[in-house]
Amino acid sequence: MKLQPRARVQGDWVRKALQWVNLRPEEGERTLLMFAFYTATSVGWLWFEYSAVALFLDKYGAERLPLIYIVGAFMVSGLGVLYSWLSGILPMRSVLVTIALLTSVPLLLFRVGLGLDYFDGGIALGTVFLVRLWSDAVEVLNDLNSQVAANQLFNIREIKRTYPIISSGLLVADVVAGFSLPVLLRFMGLYDVIILAAFAMLVGAGTLFYLGQRYNQAFPDLPSRDWEDDESEFAVRSTSGPLQRYIIPLFTFFILAEALYLLVEFQYLSQLEDKLPETSDIAGFLGLFGGIIGLFELTSQWFVSSRAIDRLGVFVAAMLLPASLSVLGLLMLTGAFDVVIGLIRQVIALPELITGLFVGLILLRFIDELLRYTLIAGIEPVLFQPIPEKMRNAVQTSVQGIAEPITTGITGISILTTIWVTKNLFPAMEQLQSQVFIFAIVLFSAIWLLSGYLMRSSYVSLLVQSAEQGRLGFSDVDLRAFKRAVVEELEQPGTEAEKRSCIQLLSQIDPATVGEVLAPLLPRLSTALQRQSLEAMLEYPNPDYLGDVQVLIEQTPPPEVLALALRYVWLTQSELDIRTIKHYMHSGVEPTVRATAAALILRRGTPAEKAEATNTLRRMLTSKREQERVMGTRALGEAEYLQALRLYIPNLLQDESLRVRRALLEVIAATHLEEYYGSLMKGLYYKSTREAARGALVRLKDEAIPLLMELAEDIHKPDLVRLQAWMALGEMGTAQALNQLVQQLMSSWGTTRRNILRILLKMPKDAGIEGVLDQLGRSGIEMLIEQELLFLGQIFAAILDLTSEKSSGEETDLLVGALHNLQTDLLERCFLLMKFLYPISAIQAGAFNVASESRSNVALGLEILDNTLDIPQKRAFLSILDRRSPEEKMACLEEWVPYQPMSPSDRLRRLIEFRHFLPDWSLACCFHLARTAHYSLTPEATLVCLRHPTGFVREAVLAYLREASPRACLDLLPALKNDSDRLVADQAQRILQELGQVS
Repeated sequence: MKLQPRARVQGDWVRKALQWVNLRPEEGERTLLMFAFYTATSVGWLWFEYSAVALFLDKYGAERLPLIYIVGAFMVSGLGVLYSWLSGILPMRSVLVTIALLTSVPLLLFRVGLGLDYFDGGIALGTVFLVRLWSDAVEVLNDLNSQVAANQLFNIREIKRTYPIISSGLLVADVVAGFSLPVLLRFMGLYDVIILAAFAMLVGAGTLFYLGQRYNQAFPDLPSRDWEDDESEFAVRSTSGPLQRYIIPLFTFFILAEALYLLVEFQYLSQLEDKLPETSDIAGFLGLFGGIIGLFELTSQWFVSSRAIDRLGVFVAAMLLPASLSVLGLLMLTGAFDVVIGLIRQVIALPELITGLFVGLILLRFIDELLRYTLIAGIEPVLFQPIPEKMRNAVQTSVQGIAEPITTGITGISILTTIWVTKNLFPAMEQLQSQVFIFAIVLFSAIWLLSGYLMRSSYVSLLVQSAEQGRLGFSDVDLRAFKRAVVEELEQPGTEAEKRSCIQLLSQIDPATVGEVLAPLLPRLSTALQRQSLEAMLEYPNPDYLGDVQVLIEQTPPPEVLALALRYVWLTQSELDIRTIKHYMHSGVEPTVRATAAALILRRGTPAEKAEATNTLRRMLTSKREQERVMGTRALGEAEYLQALRLYIPNLLQDESLRVRRALLEVIAATHLEEYYGSLMKGLYYKSTREAARGALVRLKDEAIPLLMELAEDIHKPDLVRLQAWMALGEMGTAQALNQLVQQLMSSWGTTRRNILRILLKMPKDAGIEGVLDQLGRSGIEMLIEQELLFLGQIFAAILDLTSEKSSGEETDLLVGALHNLQTDLLERCFLLMKFLYPISAIQAGAFNVASESRSNVALGLEILDNTLDIPQKRAFLSILDRRSPEEKMACLEEWVPYQPMSPSDRLRRLIEFRHFLPDWSLACCFHLARTAHYSLTPEATLVCLRHPTGFVREAVLAYLREASPRACLDLLPALKNDSDRLVADQAQRILQELGQVS
């Protein structure tokens, strides 16, 4: 009997379209709706923004903009407090929709206020100030709403694919709103555009409301609580060392980014006010400029930005904008733009508004927006990746929620102060104010550039720490910056452990080009680091680094290093003089070097030289010294053809030395000796050779998969040995091995499924997680979770029926106890499956707390899971985890498993129908209960279970048959008398004696 979850179907053309934009089928609808929400809201905000700026410049002038910055700093902080407060008292869906309405409805009130000409126009004038202030509020709340909604709708792995598409809605809005605004102004007034903006934002709010209803499982019904705040705040307070050296320039980077944005904006809008006196002209220019730059941003975001970041590296990309601002600012200070405009005027007539300062500021604004909203926006999340996950959110909140608003206020005060000083102390110098601000842009850009460089210098230390503690995702690493940092770390004084971690991390991240970094450093490294570096380089030998290795050989390094260096030289050169290595085969040379030299000559020597090398290895293999035999055996793995040395393999397999036997298992894999593959499989059965045998099978890669699958799928083999086969497949990491694991995940159950899940989760670089998601998708994982819950419903139904008054006794208690334990196993597999969809730390925290005996901890765990999960079965799953009775838990699963009470005998028969899902002890308890309660079971199920691979299950079935059907039992006993399990055989013999069939 099968557990069949509900099917999920997706059209082929939809799948292909989604693959084109790097989305999985189950992500398409959510991404499209989020894109529609963000685009509609952004179009409305940009119409409102352009209108607000034009009105403000007309009524107040650019000199009053710093007041907006100062008041806006307090307002943004207040909005952050408001958002947090609403999140604490309302469910997340309500918060999102409330904020969306809060940003749009005031626009209708502003339109009314702008038309009120009372108190000498004071109401309209005050409304203009509020309009400009509220446009900043809309930007902050819109971004916050989109990020929070995306974080609720998508897990951490999905959001890397989906959010770039969602965020491009702002760039699309730039184009749509920018080019449409000049056209709209021809048909309606500036005030009426604000009404249209409110309507567009209300459309976005409606889309968000539909999202919340359509995917209600993604949003917790209870107000959220920042359950990690205390720990994060403690972590921030206790930062020191490399982390502190990274966080300080990180704060500086974002603070200066905000300050420069405001300085450029102030100068840019000041020029527009000076050159375009008409309000509608300013709004039209802003819209046209926004549309043009939106086209550039959209093109860059889709086709250029990611490639530029990959090629240049994160930190070079981060420093492009400050470098560009510095260069443009210097050109403006030196009057280069004035010279160029003057030369152009000699050729063609230009409008009077076209000046060097105007053109320079337009170009400055263009470069700032283009790079800020593409490259800088693309690398911002990566800059926070080296920070430990537990404190990353706290640091990011401090930067964006505290540091940036404070910077806005301080910048506004500084601009006001500068304006007052230049006007009152230097009234005759009209251009001084602009020159001071441009000089400030150049100065701050240079400091911004420096902060990016300082972050890069601490990058490697944090990455090493993160990797050692399992926090690092290698896809987040800036490879160029990391390589430069590794060189610095290895060249500078430091502990051996730190340098060893650097080499290990580099070989994991970029194994193919590890020699580029390590080869020049070889002569200056310690012996242990030289050995580690050469081992990493030998994975991908490259003749480009041959000179550095030969320099190392000339220094006569220790034997283990010399052996590796000789191997590297021979593997990277097509033609070599044998005499350069032949003298290393002398009997006085260390066994490590001697064996390596002999193996290399076996590869590429003449027949006579190969014969001499064969004799050298023969003497080592038959030596009475263990070290000689071990080194000689290892050398066999480096030889391409074993030739006469094959004769020694059977004896070496029986060698008294465990080191020799382990080394030989590696040789069998290295030389692909198929006739001895059986020895590798046998090695998995013994504790002493298990690890070496598994490593050898892993080395065979796909060639070993049929052998491993045959062993893993044989239910009659020991569970521990089958586990070794699954582990070997996981350690291989090849596409075929991963495919086999995923296929088995779908068809397996119980302990086997749990083992496979753990193996997939442990695969490096999240290969197992991504492989499962690529093949099964989110819907496939949800189907497996639903399958577990379907069976859990059958367990609850069995507990209810078996604990009724009609059934009692010791065997009933044993079965009910086994079923209760089975709940724990099922929930554990559910949590393992959820780790494929959500942050592992969140699932672990939730599972740990719900398993606690403390009610407060259980409540905390449920809240963590409520804020993390968005599976369709979330409500039922959380109810099951809560401390409720079986009746209440069964009611929670009523939607998936309708409960109909049965008699204990009928329920027991139903339970045995699910025998493929029951663990061994639970199944044995079913037959013990059937025996004592005299329940009749189907002959088919009984005979099938009599062939169960576990002995005590066969024993229970045999005991049941003895009571229920002695005649049938008598027919089966002769075959069971010789059962492989001694207890079953003894039981069969005893029953035969009781029935008088044996004297």
